[in-house]
Amino acid sequence: MNVEKDTWDRLREYIKESENIAFFGGAGVSTESGIKDFRSKDGLYNQHDVQFEKYQPEYLLSHSCLYHEPKVFFEYYRQKMNCEGVLPNVTHKTLAKLEDMGKLSAVVTQNIDGLHQMAGSRKVFELHGTTHKNYCVKCGRRVDENYIYDSKDPIPLCPDCGGMIRPEVVLYEEGLPDDAVYGALEAIGNADMLIVAGTSLTVYPAAGFVHKFRGKHIVVINRDRLDLQLDESTDLAFYCSMGEVFRKIEEWIKNKEL
Repeated sequence: MNVEKDTWDRLREYIKESENIAFFGGAGVSTESGIKDFRSKDGLYNQHDVQFEKYQPEYLLSHSCLYHEPKVFFEYYRQKMNCEGVLPNVTHKTLAKLEDMGKLSAVVTQNIDGLHQMAGSRKVFELHGTTHKNYCVKCGRRVDENYIYDSKDPIPLCPDCGGMIRPEVVLYEEGLPDDAVYGALEAIGNADMLIVAGTSLTVYPAAGFVHKFRGKHIVVINRDRLDLQLDESTDLAFYCSMGEVFRKIEEWIKNKEL
């Protein structure tokens, strides 16, 4: 995408004048780190793995699958959800820098990879939980973040009581965590600028959070166009690589132009 100079200038001015930016991100934020998204043509839901061919993709990451066919769930989870060795990209790192500058107040993410925290972001609301935390469904014991991946058992079991160890990930058919929901709604509702990035805005209820924004500017950064009402006089949309936009922001920070 060829971005006009005027558009870059507007983005820089919006960030420069803002003191309470909220970032709402989806799977596209992490694709440049090598993590596949879910719904694009190359995403996890469009991969045809013979081993899982008879299952609907959403079922494989559902509460029903975990409790009715746990061996299937954990085989899929170990193959597709392992983020070990994956590193933050320029988007994660630049958001952390904006927070350090006092510009960014919070990151609201639908991702479960923990890359925002790894990059240095401190205020992160994980709407769909995280692969970095696991617990026993029977006694509540918490175990190492790699426990599920390292376990030799088809179903990882608690070393204390023998109950099933599951990831602290919000699965289909499960509700979002209250603390993340309240924090996200407050952050978006109080923000003077909202950046919506790397999300199709099709997964509810999380996608509805953006409608709580009442500030000055919405900036959309996404590969595909979103069904989100924008005001051409106050808002901006970049339908391109996220890295392209955040490398520009990183450059402005480095040159003290923000």
